[in-house]
Amino acid sequence: MRRNQRIQDEFENEIIDIRRVSKVTKGGRNLRFRVTMVVGDGKGHVGVGMGSTTEIPLAIQQAIRDAKKSLVTVNLDGGTIPHEINGKFKAGNVLLKPAFPGTGVIAGTTVGAICRLAGIKDILTKSIGTTNPLTLSKAALKGLGQLRSRQQIEQVLAMGVETQEVKNAT
Repeated sequence: MRRNQRIQDEFENEIIDIRRVSKVTKGGRNLRFRVTMVVGDGKGHVGVGMGSTTEIPLAIQQAIRDAKKSLVTVNLDGGTIPHEINGKFKAGNVLLKPAFPGTGVIAGTTVGAICRLAGIKDILTKSIGTTNPLTLSKAALKGLGQLRSRQQIEQVLAMGVETQEVKNAT
């Protein structure tokens, strides 16, 4: 294999937000670009990252590297999520609900991009609180990271029934 040939990356990426931010110093304003990106493989792995530099292409590369460091594994149940979950991060609050096959991804741009790149085909979402894409993406990522598989939920419920039976027997 040649050095100049690039290895195909298994992750897809999507830009969520590009903002021009400035820092006011004694010498004037320092302008930079902040890029928020989401990367995912469509098989249950997704991450969100942020990059900030003076040029947009460099900020995009930085954001992709950052997103790959914060990958989260999402427990999928077919094309949807196994149960309802609420993700919270600062002022961002995202409600994620499973949906029937054929429903599609019903979400805003930020949460929708995260769900699509995670491999979720059918989901209902509602973002409550802030509209800041960075905060919403972190809240959605936190919610997706807290999902448990169907087997884990059944084990917890079975253990809860056993403890109730022990309490009732005494």
